[in-house]
Amino acid sequence: MFIQTEATPNPATLKFIPGKPVLPGSTREYKGVGEASESPLAQKLFGISNVAGVFLGQDFITVTKGGGEWQHLKPAILGTIMDHYLSGAPVLTGAAPTEDAAGEEEFDEADGEIVSTIKQLLETRVRPAVAQDGGDITFHGFRDGVVFLNMKGSCAGCPSSTATLKHGIENLLRHFVPEVTEVRPV
Repeated sequence: MFIQTEATPNPATLKFIPGKPVLPGSTREYKGVGEASESPLAQKLFGISNVAGVFLGQDFITVTKGGGEWQHLKPAILGTIMDHYLSGAPVLTGAAPTEDAAGEEEFDEADGEIVSTIKQLLETRVRPAVAQDGGDITFHGFRDGVVFLNMKGSCAGCPSSTATLKHGIENLLRHFVPEVTEVRPV
């Protein structure tokens, strides 16, 4: 098994690509071992000193460090991921993965058509690009022209996330959906 690694725009995260599906059609984010009870893989990764976050994407794993140097952490992370896949253990235990429901969506029913367009643009134009950088962005709400988005994986805490939101996503949404005036992270 060969696991590729890629740098992300966030210097505290590194993207690991095992060459096998991780969570097809779904994502999960864990910010501590206590949140990772459904994922044996994430639990094992949190067992490595200085691992502060684990994000499971469709075909990648993003690990966030809380300290230490990548040159020391990377071999342990690679070994843990490889051991997990070779063991045949599932990435998640219990129910099949579903699209991450990180909370209820908040918007007025009268804005349903606008929200549908926003979600379609996020799904087709934004999320694939963000996944390339080891993260994910999902819709949280729409109110008074403001779109609220959840930033996950390498996007959470990334120094360039504000620029991505303001200059990239906000401009895209405002272009296609004139009712959008601003984009904010949740």
